[in-house]
Formats: sequence, C-alpha cells, structure tokens
Amino acid sequence: MMELKTPAEIAKMRTTGIFIAELLEELTGMAEVGMNAMELEHRARKMIADRGAVSCYWDYAPSFGSGPFRNVTCISINDACLHGLPPDHVFADGDLLTVDIAVSIDGWVADAARSVSVGTPRPEDTRLIRATREALDAAIDHMRPGTRLGTVSAAIGAVAKQYGYPVNTQFGGHGLGRTMHEDPHVPNAGKARKGMLLQTGTTLALEPWFCATTDKIVFDPDGWTLRSADGSRAAHSEHTVAITEDGPFVLTAPK
Repeated sequence: MMELKTPAEIAKMRTTGIFIAELLEELTGMAEVGMNAMELEHRARKMIADRGAVSCYWDYAPSFGSGPFRNVTCISINDACLHGLPPDHVFADGDLLTVDIAVSIDGWVADAARSVSVGTPRPEDTRLIRATREALDAAIDHMRPGTRLGTVSAAIGAVAKQYGYPVNTQFGGHGLGRTMHEDPHVPNAGKARKGMLLQTGTTLALEPWFCATTDKIVFDPDGWTLRSADGSRAAHSEHTVAITEDGPFVLTAPK
C-alpha cells in the first residue's frame, strides 16, 4: 500500500534529494579516462559518511540479487543497464557510465541516477542518454493530482517509441520514502488513463532506462549487474519526484 507523505515529510526527503544531487554531480564530474571506476565508489562512501547519511544499497539483499550488496553505488558501464556492481574497470575514451545512488538522511530516502559519456562522447550514446532524459521529463510533467499511474508510464514509453528504443518493463520506477522500495511499481511503458490514481503526497522514483536495440536483459556472473542481452549500450535517468498541490516537485534536482 502506498503511503502519502505530508508537506513536512516531503521537505525532509528534499533534504536527502539535494545531497543525492551533490553526489551525482561529484561522481559523474570526476569520471575521466584512465580512472578506475572503484574510485567513484570510494569517493561516494566518504561523502556519505561525512554527511552522516546511510546508504540504502549497503547490505541490500532483494530476491533478484546474489547475497547482500556491499557497496554504496550502482555503477553500470556500456552494455550494463542496471544494478551494476562497482567494477575494477579503467575508463576508456567513450565509455558510457551510469551512476545510481539511494541514501537515507534522518530516516527519509531519495534515489536518482545519471548517465554520462566519459571522454569523447559517441553520437549514438548521446542520443540514447537524451532519450532517457526526455522520457524522464515527460513522466515528471504528469506527476499531478488526479493523474493515473498508467499515464506516467505511457509518457515514458511514448518517448522510447519516438526514438525507436525497445522498453523492458520488468524493472522500472517505484514508490519510496521511509524505505528505498515502496509501492507502486512504475513500468516504463503503460496505458494512459489506466491504473491507480495519484494523489497529493505521492512520492515516486521515476527511472526510464533503455537499451539501444533490445528489451532483453541478462545477469552477470556477479549476480547483480544486468546487461543488455545483445551487448548494445544502455542509459538510465532517474529522479525522485513528489506530487504537491502545485504539481510535480523534483526532490533530487540540484539546490
């Protein structure tokens, strides 16, 4: 069952969201050719500890993973699309990097992700990243009282269709607040004007992610990292968004 948040609770989630924005800006900004991806993980650990925040990933053990997750970031590179176990990987020019982070501050969670190119961007990667960001913007625009959840999902799917990208609906957005994953599941495609009615106080993590040429995914041997089944590249954009009486409030936007 979805818990509606009060304005005071949304304000607390906004505090967490601002910190998430700072984390993503720092980590994606420092990524450079020749750097090991684990440097991003260790930088995130320090920032989280210094802030007194709590990682939602550390010791996370869902049914689809392989044992507890002992890192504070999901780092997905190139054809890795979700839940990337931070790898011992030295960035090459043109790598496509996604950083996904969720933390809790004073008991309130926010979650966001960003994809960027490391070094020289490949045009096809730039297009893929742009599609996820446009899909996220389209979904956010529908986060208003009285909207049906299917309309939010349909907005994401429509952008994917416009760009010609297939959509996987197994993993998508979700409710959040006191914990990282709450009801409802938010697929990245759906039927407009269908599904549950969204109300003031709804808080969702919206996260369109697309693989360039497939909607099929496979697990890495590490039991966590999900990759495109055909090796095509993937991108992912995510924000935590609250529905207020005035419309959508992006809690993970920069301050």
